[in-house]
Amino acid sequence: METAQHLAALDTAGRSLADAAERAGTDAGVPTCPDWRVRDLLRHTGAVHVWAASFVREGHTGPLPLGDAPGLDGAELVAWYRDSHHGLVKTLADASPDVVCWTFHPAPNPSPLAFWTRRQAHETTVHRFDAQAALGVVPDPVTTEFAVDGIDELLRGFHARPRSRVRTDEPRVLRVRASDTDAVWSVRLSDGPPVTMPDADGPADTELSGPAEELYFALWNRLPAPRVTGDPALATLWQERSAI
Repeated sequence: METAQHLAALDTAGRSLADAAERAGTDAGVPTCPDWRVRDLLRHTGAVHVWAASFVREGHTGPLPLGDAPGLDGAELVAWYRDSHHGLVKTLADASPDVVCWTFHPAPNPSPLAFWTRRQAHETTVHRFDAQAALGVVPDPVTTEFAVDGIDELLRGFHARPRSRVRTDEPRVLRVRASDTDAVWSVRLSDGPPVTMPDADGPADTELSGPAEELYFALWNRLPAPRVTGDPALATLWQERSAI
């Protein structure tokens, strides 16, 4: 996907998140994040937006801690989230394509600007799902192309990092296959960080398959896996240890 597509997805997802949060109310529970209320969702996502924008806007070349959200609630908190989201979208839209700044995972991206726009598009889409779950409405769909892109970023980005807890004592292979397109990934598990390749080479111990959109939200633990074949223990391992 192109950076402009990610930016458009980020803009739409953040607006929908805010609208759902406003309608649900900040004290509503978030079924997909059982320990959270909507206020926690807004504070977290808004703080991430402010944090991400600072790298692109200020050109930081090393990591910075995630800042705290302000102690707001209710309508004021929703308004703060909208401002944080708008500021991020504007920062990314106005940034130079060759901006140099820190990024934090190895998923293929042509530039830091592409990294942050893609990362925030998926961050916000997943949390938009959470806000709509709190409201109790059917979540907005995502395109197959966007879902495939997000699965790739999760598997080859987040879980390529040393902090991934998805590990096995012996080598195992988890295959992820989108049934509505030709996208497939082989996730090689061991006692080190998972290594994922966009291929179907060799046998797999477990396969997760289904439409890309359902797989996308399942791998982020927002939906059950559409279909599990082979050893179900690896599907359970993913559910238990893949939380970011």
